[in-house]
Amino acid sequence: MARLFGLIGNRADLAGRVLALESEALRVRSVREGRAPGPLGWGVGFYQSGEVLMRRRPIDDRAEIDVAKNCADVRADVMIGHVRVATVGTLRTENTHPFRYRQWLFAQTGTIASFERIRERMVASVPEFLRGDIRGETDSEVVFHVFLSFLHDAGRLNEMTVDEKIVGSALRSTVQVVDEMIAESGSSPGPLNILVANGEAIIAMQRGHENGNAMAYRSIVGKSDGEMIVGDDPQLRRRAPDFANLRFTLIASDFDDEPPPRWKRVGDRAIVTLTRGDEPKIETF
Repeated sequence: MARLFGLIGNRADLAGRVLALESEALRVRSVREGRAPGPLGWGVGFYQSGEVLMRRRPIDDRAEIDVAKNCADVRADVMIGHVRVATVGTLRTENTHPFRYRQWLFAQTGTIASFERIRERMVASVPEFLRGDIRGETDSEVVFHVFLSFLHDAGRLNEMTVDEKIVGSALRSTVQVVDEMIAESGSSPGPLNILVANGEAIIAMQRGHENGNAMAYRSIVGKSDGEMIVGDDPQLRRRAPDFANLRFTLIASDFDDEPPPRWKRVGDRAIVTLTRGDEPKIETF
């Protein structure tokens, strides 16, 4: 089972603590019922001091991937990550999520039906200057570039700050175009979860809601949650005595079981907008 997650908040120094709080929900085991054992890959992308940084490990032979441990030292207020069970493309860095184009980060779970039959058409729909950035073999990277092409059409590809509504519209258009190609190939679209970030917001999309690919989010807000995150660490307590304005939102999908307590499930065909200062905004499409 893959795992997709994103985190946004207003205290970069506490990001690792937030992930540790929900480490069990984000953990991925290489062996589970119904799936043959095999190596996993993982990656995380985050924004730090105006830079976009990534860690990607295409093959990890450990029995389980502890996302929180992998990111324990990351100081960032926006990050997205992915644990990969390869379905399309070999186990190499170019096929490891998240994918990046300038300030944009993108990760996906869910396989595009009939991808080998429609790949050429999908790539052809992308402007030529963007096609050269496709370096791997995955369906997800091509979907990302279809999304970028819609941002380009809207004149927003190179802007550092983009209205979340425009991002959501580009995601909806991407899914519509890909689904039409899938249908024309004689197949049916399957479940799809997407996270995209630009350093200012995370936009999530879920389509094809089924057991096993559920998306949900967890809000960590205010003094009581802050006390729980910091625990007995005296150094952190000295640096952060007041948690009244603390706010993080953690979003994830493809849980092994039902989302844990305190997580709110996202309905089917939903676009979720996550920012540093507000509760998630959810709309259906």
